[in-house]
Amino acid sequence: MRVDVFTLVPHAFAWLTEQRPIAAVLGDELELRLFNYRDSTPLRAGQVDDEPYGGGAGMVLRVDVVAAALDAVYGGAPAHRVIALTPQGRQLTQEVVEELATEEAVTLLSSRFEGFDERIVQHLSSDAISIGPYVLSNGELPAMVLLDALARRLPGALAVGSGELESFSAKLGGALEYPHFTRPPEFRGWSVPEVLLSGDHAKIERWRREHVR
Repeated sequence: MRVDVFTLVPHAFAWLTEQRPIAAVLGDELELRLFNYRDSTPLRAGQVDDEPYGGGAGMVLRVDVVAAALDAVYGGAPAHRVIALTPQGRQLTQEVVEELATEEAVTLLSSRFEGFDERIVQHLSSDAISIGPYVLSNGELPAMVLLDALARRLPGALAVGSGELESFSAKLGGALEYPHFTRPPEFRGWSVPEVLLSGDHAKIERWRREHVR
């Protein structure tokens, strides 16, 4: 899978590429390309944003800047999905992650501060996704969240079978995982449920399914 991220801060992704799951699949199952809007902006002095028409606080990423960036990389509109990461997009869920993980290539458009000129979402993107109903100053964070979620679904990112009973997995019916406990068996009077110490795997499995959240 190839993921292209258009961003104002490419170096913000450096730490992410050094960590699992991305580090485990990078260069093999995952090709990650980072593009800086400033490298292709048609404006002087690396300008990429502007004040919105009608006034108001904040700066907005310009439509001509994003169009120039896409043209520079693809020579026009790419055939694959282009995703604008915006609070107005559809909510990111595990179901959406599974859908996107089947794509051969996706492009992520990130922005900062007040977001995009609406024409970017309407005409330069084929999809729009939100990671939650809140405001961020760092537009790279939604791109990182989606990138991490996609990387987990690629072969080799996780130990074999480790993702089958994760939260939101099909085997858990889309629910959260059951509670987890580890050593010590008792700490400050807080005890691990006895069934988990019994060694009876059938009982443990029943307990886990009863406590899926």
